[in-house]
Order: sequence, then structure tokens, then C-alpha cells
Amino acid sequence: MTKLKKNIVPHLWFDKEAAEAAKFYTSIFPESNMTNSTTLNDTPSGDANLVSFELWGGQRFMAISAGPYFQFNPSISFTVNFDPSREANAREKLEEVWNKLSEGGSELMPLDKYPFSEMYGWIQDKYGVSWQLILTNPDGEERPAILPSLMFVGEVCGKAEEAVDFYVSTFKSTNWGGQIYRYPEGMELDKEGTVMFSDFMLLDHWFTAMDSAMDHDFQFNEAISFMVYCDTQEEIDDYWDKLSAVPESEQCGWLKDKFGVSWQIVPREMDEMMNNSTAEQINRLNQATLKMKKLDLAELKKVYKG
Repeated sequence: MTKLKKNIVPHLWFDKEAAEAAKFYTSIFPESNMTNSTTLNDTPSGDANLVSFELWGGQRFMAISAGPYFQFNPSISFTVNFDPSREANAREKLEEVWNKLSEGGSELMPLDKYPFSEMYGWIQDKYGVSWQLILTNPDGEERPAILPSLMFVGEVCGKAEEAVDFYVSTFKSTNWGGQIYRYPEGMELDKEGTVMFSDFMLLDHWFTAMDSAMDHDFQFNEAISFMVYCDTQEEIDDYWDKLSAVPESEQCGWLKDKFGVSWQIVPREMDEMMNNSTAEQINRLNQATLKMKKLDLAELKKVYKG
């Protein structure tokens, strides 16, 4: 499988379990590994452990242990494709991953045959992160092994198509690239014409989106955000101006868009500095970041150099 260039990276916020969860996930998925671990001192949550890891197919993740402030929920999950045309024993591998993710977790949709797949299930693991495992159609167009999946519920139900159009127009070098299926007439709760399934591409990364009118007791929150890596301050400014819709959520490079999805707009150089720094340099960068809303690349470079 082709590795994804790191332009958009899912970020998982844990209370204390980031390193433990990363080890758990990398033990479950093939071709997976931990890539970095850093401690950020003197944050508002105390010392925070920051880890990065890659899962099957090169999908990169960042995770942080920074206190019990946000709870994972199924509004953002991760779809895992098991493609018989690419993977020997795809069905058996799906069952194996399902069984491991099920340990201490809860079933959202049972592993079974559905009209859209010979085998599919939706599971919330013991940490609360949700995974949709699917045996894909080998005759269909190839997709990455792991895709972030957005479910629009509550006040934003029915806005999945609007959101996809907005994201596609916001990110440069982006094409819709995917497909859309709508709810037909007569569905119990979901309005005819809203999005039953859509997939789309942002900066060479695939996502999926859907509406759900069921009575959910959750919504998008900061437990899962998306880090957008930028090469210049102009890029940071552009994404910030287009995406940020909730001024009170602006902090340390974080923002929240008009649909409630959280993003982190970060300079690519900062990631490189954090991975190749002394403890003193990391602390300086961290303290400077805590004082910012939108990140200032020139100031961060200055702080890093001391």
C-alpha cells in the first residue's frame, strides 16, 4: 500500500492513555509502528505525553494524554477497508482485527452481512475510539486501508453534503474524487436526498461523510481533530481564515469550523522541530504555542533557536 504524505493527520485526545492506546493499535493492525514520543511540560493539563504512530497503509496518527476534557464518540470514526483484491485472507483478517478491537469495547453495529457489504461491523474500542470494518468490493475503485469518517448528527444532520463542498473548496489541490449515495424515500428517520454515504479527497487524503437523523446523544468535539500541516505562514493564515468559525475555540493552533469539527493548523517545520529537539527547545516551543491562538511560524522559529 502507498504511504500517504503527511498533510492531514488525525489527532486523538486521551486522558492518560495515549501511549497505551498507540501500542494497542499498532499491535492490531499490520505494517504499523510507533514513530515518536515526546513529553510537553507545564501545559494547562500538567505534563502531557505526545505520541505519533502509523497504522496499516501508512495512515498517520497523533495522540496526546492531556486530561479528561473530551470524550470520544462515533461522530468521527475510522473506516478500515479489507480488500480481497489486495489482501490475502481479507475476511479472516477483518475478523481478527474485529475480535481484538472488541476486547473491552462495545458493538455499535454487529459484524454481519449487509446490503452494501458481505461483511461489515462498527465497534467502539475500550478507549472509546470508533472503527468501521468493512470487506470491500474488489471490483470497486481502490481506497486507502483507513479513512476518517464524519457523521453529521443533531443540529448539523442534513449538512454532510454542504460540509463536503465546503472542505473541498477550502483545501488546495483537492478534488471531490469520490461518490455520493443519498437516502431514498421512505427511510424511517432520514430525510430523502440527504447523504447516506459520500467519500471525498482533501490534500490527497480520503475521508467519508454521512448524515444520520437517529437520536444521538453526541456531536463533534475536540477528542478527535485534524492536524493540517502548512509550509508557509500564508497557508496557515488562509486555512485559519476559511475554517475558523468559533472564536472562543481558537487556541494553540486549534480552531472549530461552522459544523463543529475541530482542526489544528500547524507549520510543518514545527513538527520537525519537535522531533529533533532538546528538552529545553521543546519546552520553549510549547510555552510559546500556549500563548498563541493562530500559530506564528516566524516567532516559533525564533523561540526554537533561542
